[in-house]
Amino acid sequence: MRAPVDELNSDRKAEAPEGPRGQLFRKYVALFVAVVAVALMANGFFDMWFSYREQKALLLSTQREQASAAAAKIGQFVEEIERQMGWMTQLPWNTSPIDDWKFDAVRLLRQVPAITEIAQLDSTGREQAQISRVAADVIGSQTDFSQHPKFVEAMASKHYYGPLYFRRESEPYMTLAIAGARREYGVVVAEVNLKFIWDVVSQIKVGKGGKAYVVDANGRLIAHPDINPVLRNTDLSHLAQVKAARGAGSVSSWEEQVVNDIQGEKVLAAYSPVASLGWLLFAELPVVEAYAPIYASLMRSGVVIVAALSLAVLAGTFLARRMVVPIRALRDGAARIGSGDLNQRISIKTGDELEALGEQFNSMAAQLQDSHATLERKVEERTQQLKLANLAKSRFLAAASHDLRQPLHALGLFVAQLRPDMSAEERGRIVERVNASVAAMNELFNALLDISKLDAGALTPTVTEFPVAQLLQRIESTFAEPAREKGLSLRVLPSNAWVRSDFILLERILFNLVSNAVRYTSEGGVVVGCRKRGSQLRIEVWDTGPGIAEDQRQFIFSEFYRVGDPDRDQRAGLGLGLAIVERLCVLLGLPIELSSVVGRGSRFAVVASQAPVQLVVAERPVAARAAIDVSKGKLVVVIDDDQPVLDGMSGLLRSWGCRVVSGDTAAAAIKGLGARAAPDLVISDYRLPDGKTGIAAIEEIRREYGCVIPAFLISGDTHSEPLHQARANGLHLLHKPVDPMTLRAMVNRMVRKRTVVDMAG
Repeated sequence: MRAPVDELNSDRKAEAPEGPRGQLFRKYVALFVAVVAVALMANGFFDMWFSYREQKALLLSTQREQASAAAAKIGQFVEEIERQMGWMTQLPWNTSPIDDWKFDAVRLLRQVPAITEIAQLDSTGREQAQISRVAADVIGSQTDFSQHPKFVEAMASKHYYGPLYFRRESEPYMTLAIAGARREYGVVVAEVNLKFIWDVVSQIKVGKGGKAYVVDANGRLIAHPDINPVLRNTDLSHLAQVKAARGAGSVSSWEEQVVNDIQGEKVLAAYSPVASLGWLLFAELPVVEAYAPIYASLMRSGVVIVAALSLAVLAGTFLARRMVVPIRALRDGAARIGSGDLNQRISIKTGDELEALGEQFNSMAAQLQDSHATLERKVEERTQQLKLANLAKSRFLAAASHDLRQPLHALGLFVAQLRPDMSAEERGRIVERVNASVAAMNELFNALLDISKLDAGALTPTVTEFPVAQLLQRIESTFAEPAREKGLSLRVLPSNAWVRSDFILLERILFNLVSNAVRYTSEGGVVVGCRKRGSQLRIEVWDTGPGIAEDQRQFIFSEFYRVGDPDRDQRAGLGLGLAIVERLCVLLGLPIELSSVVGRGSRFAVVASQAPVQLVVAERPVAARAAIDVSKGKLVVVIDDDQPVLDGMSGLLRSWGCRVVSGDTAAAAIKGLGARAAPDLVISDYRLPDGKTGIAAIEEIRREYGCVIPAFLISGDTHSEPLHQARANGLHLLHKPVDPMTLRAMVNRMVRKRTVVDMAG
């Protein structure tokens, strides 16, 4: 390997004096060593840092687990006392002699050493009996505790856990009260000596020098391995870890740094709550003991880094000696290629990556030669693409400007004609034209929204098996009248085939195809039919329109592209119908085919999968009344933060005979409902004030009335998040703008669900 390098070196002696070569060598060695050293040091630093963090986190995690286990034991300790007391609450205390109750109480004191005193309160809160280890028994004192929390809260929630208190300013106690199974059974009250928790705490081992202790909700010490601080009624609320756990500070801040313990020593602390009592159990480990393994690990990592740096220096020196000459050859060859000598080739025979790098330079030179030869052609192609993009943009702007301005202009003119003194006939004619203009604008906006929803992935197919005759009937009922108005014949050939697909999306595909056929056909007609081909079903749409030229067929499925002259052809729409068809076919995995003859017409075919023909069973009488409007007289809640939308929706529902309560939030709607029964339907906008969603508003109203009220959402968003969230919560979602007939169908559908359930019940 040295011979080719030496030969290359001898060939370049005249060009490269010895001085510069030595200088390059020294710089290369220094740079190589510096880069390797920095990399090793950075890697070592980050490795030690993350190792330190991980081990510290592991220590804290272990302490948290110990604290959690200890907290669970304390919880079990209290639960065991409750269980022992429980059997005294199962029967009325006054149905047996008082001596029997005293016998049961004495037995409880023997079985549960932690209970110092037990008392019985009747259903009015008066004390009937008291048995104590440290005082004389009292029978029939009739002391009134009806306003005391131990009676009030026990009767309300069956259990009462009193705050920590100290008897004789030394021993910690807690009051525990349990209500009877029925109100007349009264309340059993026990005074629990918390010194017994010391047995649980003293058994917790946190390392060799660590400890665990318990404080109450106010930060006073309840249990500690050293009983003396407990007997002195020690207040630990000033400690950083206690403040953080009680919410007076940031938990994350003290969990990641050292804190002081009771004696002021540095410790790592973790805690776990005793949920039922509101207490906190802390586990602390001295820093010296906690960090000892970490420091040992860091020391080992430091030794390894120093050794690696030493090896890096040696390796850098060796590799620099082997690489400096080929690098100079690469530099000189690259300089010649860069100056324009694309015939220059670099020859390095080292058998390693440097030789491969030289070959890459040679390959680059060859590619540059090819690129130079084809550069003009590529520039022309890019220019043509830019022209097509600008043309598409211009077509969109022209179509959107004209097709959106036209209905807006018409709306302005029609509204200007409305006068108070005009006849009902004239007003009806203008209203009809206003509705037609609004419908035209809705069609354009819906096309734009459909493209946005498809791009955002907001549509998810729901594949079912259904008879294609349903689709054909829908096509005939929808387009028969528009075709007849244009003097066209519309033939829909019957078929008994079944198809497997998404009914709604496949219907949209065919509606767009038939709509285009009717729009562009001036004479003749449109035929819709099916052909069976093995396991597939071809749904075809034929027309006798102008046809599509060969040079336009590759563009017709593009956005905003219109066949013919879009500036003169007033039949053309926004140029999105076939773009939506193509994207829906891709979404459903359905091939679409086109054949056309200019001047004779076109044929579009959608190829779907056949499904086995199924027996259609007659629907039940309730379902057969699907077309009946059942919304009249129903109470509907409408929630939207846009006042014009709220007024428009409320007015439309009232025109259908609904009773309407509206509001911009769920709270406002609930307030408007007042004392009325649960509403029959809730309609909410997806986005509401203060970052809330309609999903949360619907749940709030359902919780208020304690039942599942039919509901659906309306959203102006076109991305997929609202749709996915709605489906995850079992709700339907309509996208704005919503056609009034679509809205009415959804209202009837939701109300009908409740009606059917009520009838079935």
